[in-house]
Amino acid sequence: MELLDPVLLSRIQFAFVISFHIIFPSLTIGLASFLAVLEGLWLKTKHPIYKEIYKFWIKIFAVCFGLGVVSGVVMSYQFGMNWSGFSTKVGNVLGPLLSFEVLTAFFLEASFLGIMLFAWDRVSPKVHFISTLVVTIGTIISAFWILSANSWMHTPVGFTMKEDGVFYPTDWMEIIFNPSFPYRFFHMLTAAYLTTSFIVAGVAAWYLLKGRYTSHARIMLTMAMLMAILVAPMQIMIGDMHGLNTLEHQPAKIAAIEGLWETEKGAGLKLFGWPDQEKEETLYSIEIPKLGSIILAHDIDAEIKGLKHWPKEQRTDGVALVFWCFRIMVGVGLIMSLTGVLAIIQFARKKIFTSKPFLKWCIMVSPLGILAILCGWITTEVGRQPYVVYGVMKTIEAHSPVTVEQVLIALIAFFVVYAFVFGAGVYYIFKLISKGVKIGDWIEMYGKHGQKHPISIADIFPKTF
Repeated sequence: MELLDPVLLSRIQFAFVISFHIIFPSLTIGLASFLAVLEGLWLKTKHPIYKEIYKFWIKIFAVCFGLGVVSGVVMSYQFGMNWSGFSTKVGNVLGPLLSFEVLTAFFLEASFLGIMLFAWDRVSPKVHFISTLVVTIGTIISAFWILSANSWMHTPVGFTMKEDGVFYPTDWMEIIFNPSFPYRFFHMLTAAYLTTSFIVAGVAAWYLLKGRYTSHARIMLTMAMLMAILVAPMQIMIGDMHGLNTLEHQPAKIAAIEGLWETEKGAGLKLFGWPDQEKEETLYSIEIPKLGSIILAHDIDAEIKGLKHWPKEQRTDGVALVFWCFRIMVGVGLIMSLTGVLAIIQFARKKIFTSKPFLKWCIMVSPLGILAILCGWITTEVGRQPYVVYGVMKTIEAHSPVTVEQVLIALIAFFVVYAFVFGAGVYYIFKLISKGVKIGDWIEMYGKHGQKHPISIADIFPKTF
C-alpha cells in the first residue's frame, strides 16, 4: 500500500487522534478510583492529609477529563468525515452503544464533576464522597460501553446483514457481551489502574527525592506500590486469558503477533526478530522451542496456524508493527511486576521511602504504562486489519470518498492543533506537580513537609494498621 493512499492516510489520522484520546480517559479511570479511596480514608480517619492529596490530584484529574472530552469529540467527527461507509453500514449496531455511553456515563460524570471540584464547602462530606463515587462509577461505565463497541468490531455477533450491506441488530445481549468483551474490558481497566498508579508513584518518588511533601508522598507511594504488587500479576493472568480468546476468534492476529508464517505443531516462541512480509519469514529470530504453543494454547504440541494459512489479502499489512508493539507491551508488564517485587523488598527492609535507587527507578518507569496502552491498542487494531469488522467488513469498504489532498491537509492540521492544545495541557499538569500540595497547619507537629518527624505507616492509617 502506497503512503499517499487515502485509506492509509485516514487510518494514520484516526490512529493519531485515538492515541492522544486513549491516554486521558485511561488516567481519569485510574485517578477517579484513586480519589475515591483517598476520600474514603479521609472520612474514616479524619486525617486532613488525605483531603490535601485529594485536592492536589483532583486538579490533574480535571485537566485529563477535559482533554479526554476534546479528543473524543474529534473522533466522532472522523466517523462521518473519513469513514462514512462504516457509519452508514454499521451505525445501527454501534450507534446505540455509543449513545448509551453518553447517556449513562458521560452525563453522569459531567454532572457530578462540578461537585467534586467546587463543592467541598457547599455540601456535606458524605454527599461529596457520593459524588466522587458516582464519577468513579461513571468512568467505569464509560469504559464498559466503549470496550463493548470496540470488542464487537473484533468478534461480531448478534446481527444480520441484508442485501444493502447494512448491519441490523438481532440480539442486543449478544452484541453487548460479545465473545471478546469481558477480556478486553478487564484488561483495559487494569491497564488504566496500573498506568495511573505508576504515574502517582513517579510523582511521589520525585517529591521524596526533593524532600518536598514527604508525608503526602509516602501515602502516594504506598498506595501506588500496593496497586503494583496486587494488580500487575493479575494483569498478566487476564492477558493470558485474552490471548486464548484471541487465538480462538482471531487466529490470524495471533500469527502476526508471533511472527509465525508456517503452521506449526509445538510452535516456538520468538522473543525477537524482524517479520519480513515480502520474504514471508521472520528474520534474525531468537526462539524458544515449544514455548509458543504452551503460552498460546496451554498445550506443548498444539497446532498454531501461520500467516501463510490465509491469502495475502486477508493478512494485516503491518506484521512487524504488531509483532514489536506486542513485545513492548509485554515487556512493560514485566517491568511493572518487577517493580512490585522491588517494592516488597524495600518494604521488608523499611527503606521504601529512603532508597534513592528505588525512588529513581519509580520516576524512570512512571510513564511506561502509557507506552503499554498505546502499544496494546496498536497491536489490537493493526492486528485486525484488513478488516474494520473482523471477517465481515474490510477497512477499504468503510472509507469515505475523499481525496489524498483532503485527508493530508486534515492530518497536518491535526498535528498542529494537537501539538498546541495537548502540549499546553501536559505543560499545565507538570506545573501543577511542580507547584505541589497545599498543606495545612497540622503538618507543623511533624515539621515542614514532615522532614523533622516523618509520618509512619501507623500514623497514616491509624485505624487500618
